[in-house]
Amino acid sequence: MRNHTELNEFILLGIPQTEGLETVLLVIFSFIYLFTLLGNLLILLAIVSSSTLHTPMYFFLGLLSILDMLFPSVTCPKMLFYLSGQSRAISYKGCAVQLFFYHFLGSVEGCLYSVMAYDRFVAICHPLRYKLIMRPGVCVGLVVAAWLVGCLQATVLTSFTFQLPYCGPNRVDHFFCDIPAVLPLACADSSLAQRLGSTNVGFLALMLWLSVCVSYTCIGIAILRIHSAEGRQKAFSTCSAHLTAILCAFGPVIIIYLQPTANPFLSAMVQILNNIVSPC
Repeated sequence: MRNHTELNEFILLGIPQTEGLETVLLVIFSFIYLFTLLGNLLILLAIVSSSTLHTPMYFFLGLLSILDMLFPSVTCPKMLFYLSGQSRAISYKGCAVQLFFYHFLGSVEGCLYSVMAYDRFVAICHPLRYKLIMRPGVCVGLVVAAWLVGCLQATVLTSFTFQLPYCGPNRVDHFFCDIPAVLPLACADSSLAQRLGSTNVGFLALMLWLSVCVSYTCIGIAILRIHSAEGRQKAFSTCSAHLTAILCAFGPVIIIYLQPTANPFLSAMVQILNNIVSPC
């Protein structure tokens, strides 16, 4: 990588069309970030400290809380740093690391949503065999698979993005290093990396979304077969919050990476929803 670039750092321009609002944004995002860390930490502590919550559903929920603390931590601290008036520069290696962990944690979280949907499918559609199917070894195996998929996805995307030479402009028109914002700065043809990024992210998101849709279609059919209104309400209540979180997670991915022409302002707003608001 060092042999192919003359740049030592990039300059993050921040959120487009927000000049003069740095102090307001600093206060808002600081509050949301701290609230996200505190809220997810309390969820995690509640799960760990209560033996009645040591079940597969809460095991996955605890892991989701960890990811929801780590995921915004990839981009928020640097953004809050330069919103406070400090340097907007990020080193070349720092930019690569930020891009890697953004896609790594994002992919793992997407896989975890799919695993949680499968867990709810087994709990509602096969309640008598739930403990047999979702035994501890299976749960751990599903989580390990999610982390391996995320690592592979992030490695491929980061490698193809930073194998290109960067020798000219270094101003990233975004508030963190992401593929659509970094690739236009390359001094060589970036069309292959652009197509690969969109294809990889789109394919993984599509596969995970389809798996979630299959699980929830089966869940919906099972819920409709429940005779009592109380039973239907109880089954639906275990899935509604999870389904809302899934829509907030996959929606931004579709908008950002599958839009025909990149729109910096739209991408920034959607990324804020995905990076900061959804974990909160």
